[in-house]
Amino acid sequence: MNTSASFQGGSFPLEFFNFDWTTPLSGKVPTSESQPSDFPYSTQDADLLRQLSFIPGLKEILMLRQVHALEHATVWVLSESNNAYHTTGEPNKVQLDNELLGGLSTEQGFYLYGEVNISDLRRAVALARHRITTGEWDLAVHPRCGTNLSVAMLLTAGLAVGVHLLLPFRPIEQLVGLGLAATTAAELAPDLGSMAQRYLTTAIPFNLAIENIIRTRDLWGREAHFVKLNWQE
Repeated sequence: MNTSASFQGGSFPLEFFNFDWTTPLSGKVPTSESQPSDFPYSTQDADLLRQLSFIPGLKEILMLRQVHALEHATVWVLSESNNAYHTTGEPNKVQLDNELLGGLSTEQGFYLYGEVNISDLRRAVALARHRITTGEWDLAVHPRCGTNLSVAMLLTAGLAVGVHLLLPFRPIEQLVGLGLAATTAAELAPDLGSMAQRYLTTAIPFNLAIENIIRTRDLWGREAHFVKLNWQE
């Protein structure tokens, strides 16, 4: 469930990949004295939209990335709600995933699937937005995101084709090669999927305002709550 890099100081506005992976996102909150160039900041997408407003559909893409991040953060917050404390009474800092909850993002908001009280959902969305925009950027990434599955499929297919072309066209070598390709893809996919979420499919929802939350059905007739969101500068 991560954002484009800042382009303050004259850096290029589409420099998405200048990021330090040695420190978790949640441990890189900037001080008031300085703001690293690879840090998300509140006007980054609005600035990008103003500079590249001539690109058709750019606002919808930026909106979808922010909605996607808020969807992930909301699922994390709801998952934590019943597990907020250890038996010792200490706050639980480990991200807990409720696999009964799921989501689907659109450029107008997101669907949330699973049994949840609408009042709890309202509180969770507001809290998720506050937490993710004030430094808890890890909430934008989720291990059950469809991005991970897409990356795994593409990686497996690419490695399989590469192995097929590189190894001798004999059954034993091809079978061994395909097994190695599948194993390698399974090992690499989670990390590459997280990277794809951070930099491509999610962005910190600095520009989202919560409009309404309703009980509805999605395009396939499945019951869900829909969290309608608006873009704000």
